[in-house]
Amino acid sequence: MKHFRSIITALTVGILSALILPYNHFYSLRIPVPPKVLNFLSITQHKTTPDIFQQPTQQNQHQQQQQHHLYATEMSTPRNIRKAFLAVEQSEGAGARVRRSIGTANLRNFSPFLMLDHFSIDPGAGFPDHPHRGQETITYLLEGATDHEDFAGNRGTLYPGDLQFMTAGRGIVHAEMPHDTGDGKPNVGLQLWVDLPEKLKSCEPRYRDLRASEIPSVEVDGGKAIIKVISGQSHGVDSVKDLAYTPVWIFDVILRPGAKVIQPVPQGWNTFSYVLEGNAWFRQRESLKKVEQYHNVVFEQGGDVIHVESDRNAEQNTRLVIIAGTPLDQQVVQHGPFVLSSKAGVYQALYDYQTFSNGFERARNWESEIGKPMRQ
Repeated sequence: MKHFRSIITALTVGILSALILPYNHFYSLRIPVPPKVLNFLSITQHKTTPDIFQQPTQQNQHQQQQQHHLYATEMSTPRNIRKAFLAVEQSEGAGARVRRSIGTANLRNFSPFLMLDHFSIDPGAGFPDHPHRGQETITYLLEGATDHEDFAGNRGTLYPGDLQFMTAGRGIVHAEMPHDTGDGKPNVGLQLWVDLPEKLKSCEPRYRDLRASEIPSVEVDGGKAIIKVISGQSHGVDSVKDLAYTPVWIFDVILRPGAKVIQPVPQGWNTFSYVLEGNAWFRQRESLKKVEQYHNVVFEQGGDVIHVESDRNAEQNTRLVIIAGTPLDQQVVQHGPFVLSSKAGVYQALYDYQTFSNGFERARNWESEIGKPMRQ
């Protein structure tokens, strides 16, 4: 088996060396990795957003900024929309369906964000054992229940409204599978991949779970809108801190018919909004732009606030997330679940994973319990 893995490793590195070109492109490769990786297996290299004038990359800077609350004023300027596009549904993993917006041809190079999936996983499907290195994943469960387990012995279950912040760091192998609730309904949620600052890519992996009951919320516009402050600050309310290394603000916003929310975001941060339910109206300049369900809205960096409203004649509530993050001025070379800052780093990640070394030692002879049904 060792000899076989060595041969595979050598072939893999050789193929990558022949295929990687010095410009953005995607390649489908056959290497012995789990189904989730195979469906997202690609290599891309880019330099992150160049027009950055504010570069906070440390968590303590994030916390210091939270101590100085941002508020909307009469002088606040709404951010204009750069683009809005539909997240098209596609297959992913073993039997899952996702609407991917970030990480597609419509939106790349949007540091620090690498991928956003709006997923739906039926019982019997899921994401069995697979590796990560060099990034953080944030999973927000909206419906159902999801089990997770990794090679370090961490395991647990997410329920509606719960989140998990997973820092892959130098390496982790884990599984994410639907928890049997007995009703046969799919698990629905969001998973966001966030890049790690270069100096933290080799940190030890860790988890931070955030239960729905721990998330503070605030009512605005006379109670017509509710904002769950998952990460960051809104209208004087702070989130639970110490969740992710890369500073990211996340808000789950529910607008009743005719509601209005003006959410400040830090200057220079990249910001987007994804519409989960209903239709949202975003103010830019002197007009409102309608954005429909399952669309991602990407904003320009100029401006202080995100101004969003719902139609007063709407027959249902509008629900959306607003997410902002500090750009990282660094190279990104991504090969599926491995996100490094150079092609050499990608080669090393593949080698380490194949040889159970440099962070992947515990992957040797490890198989998750929750992934067993899909291996039979």
